[in-house]
Amino acid sequence: MCSAPTQGQDIPAGVDVEKETVITGRVLAGDGQPVGGAFVRLLDGNGDFTAEVVASGTGDFRFFAAPGSWTLRALSSSGNGSAEVAPEGAGIHNVDVTVAK
Repeated sequence: MCSAPTQGQDIPAGVDVEKETVITGRVLAGDGQPVGGAFVRLLDGNGDFTAEVVASGTGDFRFFAAPGSWTLRALSSSGNGSAEVAPEGAGIHNVDVTVAK
């Protein structure tokens, strides 16, 4: 069976954030409450699909990506939303995605 790694705000031990570009955040409803179970897609600068994870029960998600322009798109029964992020280098880049119907 194939599955995504457990998502959360904590970065796994052994990940060198001096060398890795990590995009992390939460999926939130308009009232600020976390939206668990949302599908979060990572789209490249051309809008092409790159990866997808399922947000944790607390709405947390995480991607390991390259520097550049990215779009995060969240799809859930609570609604959909997107956010832009453009990390210029290694480190943790936090961006939340708010969804609405």
